[in-house]
Amino acid sequence: MNDDHLLSIGQFARLARLSVKQLRHYADLGLLPPARVDPATGYRYYRAGQARDALTVGLLRSLDVPLPVVAEVLRGKPEATGALADVRDRLDEELARRQHSLAALERILERGLPSAEAAHVALREESPQRVALVRDLATSPYDIGRATSLCVARLLPLLDTARPPRLTGLFPLDMGEQVPVAVAATLDDGARAPESTTVDLLPGGVFACATHLGPYAQVSLTAHALLAWCAERGHDLAGPLREVYVNDPATTPPDQLVTRLMVPVRETNEMQETP
Repeated sequence: MNDDHLLSIGQFARLARLSVKQLRHYADLGLLPPARVDPATGYRYYRAGQARDALTVGLLRSLDVPLPVVAEVLRGKPEATGALADVRDRLDEELARRQHSLAALERILERGLPSAEAAHVALREESPQRVALVRDLATSPYDIGRATSLCVARLLPLLDTARPPRLTGLFPLDMGEQVPVAVAATLDDGARAPESTTVDLLPGGVFACATHLGPYAQVSLTAHALLAWCAERGHDLAGPLREVYVNDPATTPPDQLVTRLMVPVRETNEMQETP
């Protein structure tokens, strides 16, 4: 090999628009090894023809493509296209989450932190309900919207009702890395549950209730007001949070959607006695 055709690591870094530190890191990972390493000095040399791969690495990393996927692209693996599509989908989900967060922050800046008065929080007695429900598992708290929408999409075609069904989302109060969610449809007396659904009885009792007006993505703001109200009054939460979807999102503008939030409570004086 003629060293006249090789570039020093500094020269190659300028050509590839990468830092020397990045080149050393990618070489250590086996992603972009140098063409030659001088055994006496340890100096690294690269061919000019390696610049295309180096520039590809820089481009894909600037797009938040993980290094294992970058390696698949450089090796020309058939599955690289699918891996890139997965990265695209992840970025799309992250963008949607950021947009929802931005909208929620704008609402807080405009109206202040959500309050119990604005959400009309109050205690109410509810009767038990016989329901048909479907379940899914959100991969994170940020994935709850997707999992809930999937449950609704699975449930609605199974329902044979003359009027729009009352749908209720059920969500645990304790959020883990994975979040089980369910969507339930109230069954009329004597009605059979559709196939592919589970029959359950939603318990009745005393509930702390609030009303959310606006997009589903901002329901967490009203949930904040509801749960803070319960904590301030020493109400012990006795079950999952329920979201009752009052109107049809297919025909109702997002800012006019009404969602009723409900959480079963047990009254306790524990918090009032704490000094």
